Amino acid sequence: MKNKRILVAGDVMLDRYWFGEVNRISPEAPVPIVRVEKREDRLGGAANVARNVSALGFDAGLLGVIGSDEAGRSVEDLLKSAGISSYLNHDETISTIIKLRVIGRQQQLVRVDFEEKPSAHVLQDKLTRFTSLLAEFDVVVLSDYAKGSLVNVSTMISAARQLNKPVLVDPKGSDFSRYAGASMLTPNKSELRQVIGDWTSEQDLLVKAQNLRQQLRLDALLLTRSEEGMSLFMADEVYTVPATAREVYDVSGAGDTVIASVAAMLAEGRSMLESVQIANRAGGIVVGKLGTATVTREELFA
Repeated sequence: MKNKRILVAGDVMLDRYWFGEVNRISPEAPVPIVRVEKREDRLGGAANVARNVSALGFDAGLLGVIGSDEAGRSVEDLLKSAGISSYLNHDETISTIIKLRVIGRQQQLVRVDFEEKPSAHVLQDKLTRFTSLLAEFDVVVLSDYAKGSLVNVSTMISAARQLNKPVLVDPKGSDFSRYAGASMLTPNKSELRQVIGDWTSEQDLLVKAQNLRQQLRLDALLLTRSEEGMSLFMADEVYTVPATAREVYDVSGAGDTVIASVAAMLAEGRSMLESVQIANRAGGIVVGKLGTATVTREELFA
């Protein structure tokens, strides 16, 4: 599928893991002492979406902002080793976003976040580059982690749709109006509740979700529901796809895997429903792995 190209844009992060042993409690505070034995860097945020696209055998391009620092260089090295085309802008005024997770005895003990919002002129440069790249790609994925890289998301959606490119968005926040006109939104339960409020029944959810889909002029709204699977709301049909995970080990980055898989299957020419069914299977596989992870084509179609 290397001839099918998927452009991922959004908040680029470095997921940093420190693994170690826990044998005692600190005398300074009632917290465990972790003796770090191994360190590992992985692509996070929008970069993890691109990594998932690449793992499925598709040509992935990544557009975003990083700092001119050690973490940014690590991101670029990881992109190169994964075969992902890098279209990253460097912002001299910020540090690359880092999520540092400390793992003791295979359990996450603490997460420390380092983040700053990109400057306005760098974001304008990114928007210009996005517009120039669109014609080269088959599907666009916008990965919004509310870190500031997608302030121009409405303009980006409009530009992609004018070229008839499918646009999938992983949304954040309580106002989804800026995502109007996208092909699909993929919120989880808590994200959707921020927008439509709670629901009292499946019928209540159906009405509220369809109203939102129509208001935003979406082709589809995909609600990821953890152990309840997924619900796909389209104009003529609503489908519920049951969860497939046998054992949930770590949900970190599961949403990245889902949206990457849907995008990849759509690029391959599959229907919306079939793409979601395959993505549901991918999500069930990835939550059985530690940390931000990927699913290969071999695992998915075994």
